[in-house]
Amino acid sequence: MEFEANYEISATADFIHSRKFTRVALQFPDNLLKDATRVVQALKSKLLSLRDSRGEKNGDNKDVGLYVMADTTFGSCCVDEIGASHINADCVIHYGHTCLSPTSTLPAFFVFGKASVNVPNCVKNLSKNPSTNGKPILVLYGLEYAHAIPHIREALKEASCSDVSGPLEINYANVMSTVIYPAENHKSVNELAGGCTADDISSAVAGTRYAIGGLIWNIPDGHKMEDYMLFWIGSDNSAFANVVLTFNSSEIVRYDAAEERLVTDVSRQLKILKRRYYLVEKAKDANIVGILVGTLGVAGYLHMIHQMKELITKAGKKTYTFAMGRPNPAKLANFPECDVFITVACAQTALLDSKEFFAPVITPFEAMLAFSRGGQWTGAYTMEFRDLISSSPVEARDQAEEARFSFIRGGYVEDIDHQENVNDEQDKEGALALVTATEKALLLQDGNLNTLIKGTAKSGAEFFIGRSYHGLEINGDGSSPQPYIVGRSGKASGYEDEKK
Repeated sequence: MEFEANYEISATADFIHSRKFTRVALQFPDNLLKDATRVVQALKSKLLSLRDSRGEKNGDNKDVGLYVMADTTFGSCCVDEIGASHINADCVIHYGHTCLSPTSTLPAFFVFGKASVNVPNCVKNLSKNPSTNGKPILVLYGLEYAHAIPHIREALKEASCSDVSGPLEINYANVMSTVIYPAENHKSVNELAGGCTADDISSAVAGTRYAIGGLIWNIPDGHKMEDYMLFWIGSDNSAFANVVLTFNSSEIVRYDAAEERLVTDVSRQLKILKRRYYLVEKAKDANIVGILVGTLGVAGYLHMIHQMKELITKAGKKTYTFAMGRPNPAKLANFPECDVFITVACAQTALLDSKEFFAPVITPFEAMLAFSRGGQWTGAYTMEFRDLISSSPVEARDQAEEARFSFIRGGYVEDIDHQENVNDEQDKEGALALVTATEKALLLQDGNLNTLIKGTAKSGAEFFIGRSYHGLEINGDGSSPQPYIVGRSGKASGYEDEKK
């Protein structure tokens, strides 16, 4: 029973049966694949019992096909609609850690799992935390701990009643949804575990609505997030990093449920902001920008790609779009002409540590700071690219108006020549512009382009023409190639020419 409760077999079977889905994709992360067979067997047994208990005949409800998916195309926290489309799935059952990003084409049911937590110890650290300084507390948590929040809330009420010093003001975030329908289906809503909707929660309490990592809460009017101390229950993962960066002006503590201790020092996470600021300044000097497609399922990703292309083009830069699955240093090293990459992905996979990469990888928010006119970083940070879609009109900085000080180069930079190379191509079709750039680079092959270095080429064609290595030489004059030389043969311990 503990296994079925952890994987919510009954709720999952009811979701599939009530909506009459016949082809269901079960998406497992790598760490849960070991239980995939048992989950399939339990679901099949439960679906058969549901059909028999409701007196349905075999013709009333077709047999349900369950297909296990692993090795997702992009991050495992997102619903893999690409993999599900290969078997024409009607829906996806997502297991394990998730970012709860909205889907584009398929409905999804989420099984978060039930991570263990010592409720009395957690309540003790929450109620006796000396760092509150009289601030109200907002409890945030990993979705795998959502099952324990009602128990923590009840235990804290009892602890507050017995405390003569008076109860603390503690607010709790709610899980945004357990069922998500495609974003374009405006008639459908995201259902919560209690049967209500996310809109019901946001309208129940007046104030400002916040949402992050699948959690949702309201702040009363006249209050700001800086007025609250954030109490995170969970591990130090991408979801927690998302919270730290987004609410970097708030006081944050973390309760490590695995080690049953309180962690008050989050300076390591906040140091990431300094690194990101450096990458923004480095991106301002880029001439060729690569856009990495980090998701094909999160709603609005295509609109964000088009918005990034428009922003980069108006800034006088050259842009290329790449779809390669999960990026790594080896993959991106195949495109040395790109000075910087922008990854369009969900909030929990977009932040890549690009120290080992050939070129820095930034987020759409950082790209808007780097390429927008007069863009200044106030310290606020946005991880969710859907919050940036049409948030403000795309207004690229006109580099010809005035010189720009480059912190990377240590002086003022005047990008004057980009007007001659780019403006004439902006009015042409994409294919014609590429042909023109390539022809221009070939005409200059005998010039001084061999002195080009990374960051000075205006297009991929110019970059490759200026490289010192062009691959294997091909004899264009029709002459025969040089005769090849036969190397040694035999074993390294004794080649044939070494034998006595």
